[in-house]
Amino acid sequence: MISKDNRQIKLYYNSETSIGRQILPFVEASEKKVLTIDISTTKVTGTQWLEIADHLKMSISELVNVNHPDFVKNYGNKAMNLNEHDWLKLIETHPIIINYPIVIHGNNFMQIKSPSDLAKYLDKE
Repeated sequence: MISKDNRQIKLYYNSETSIGRQILPFVEASEKKVLTIDISTTKVTGTQWLEIADHLKMSISELVNVNHPDFVKNYGNKAMNLNEHDWLKLIETHPIIINYPIVIHGNNFMQIKSPSDLAKYLDKE
């Protein structure tokens, strides 16, 4: 289970992606306590990915950028018919294929597609 705290912002991001590097300073500038989870160096369990996808109201496959060069290099660009377990294995093996950083604040789970998305959310707080 992922702990949820209104006084803390959790950021699941990949420091190897440009969006991950852009989002990090915005989160760190928040007045809230911050916990960063760099998925390029920290293993996130399949159970945690399932919980994240569930709170985002998405399937596991929707967390994956199937157009990412690493994904295409390893798996091609054809539509893949994988089950949930297979998608989890792909994410665990190649975390760089995650589409966007994910912010958790209390019970709010959000994919952050740009720094302005995060800035808008933090401004509401």
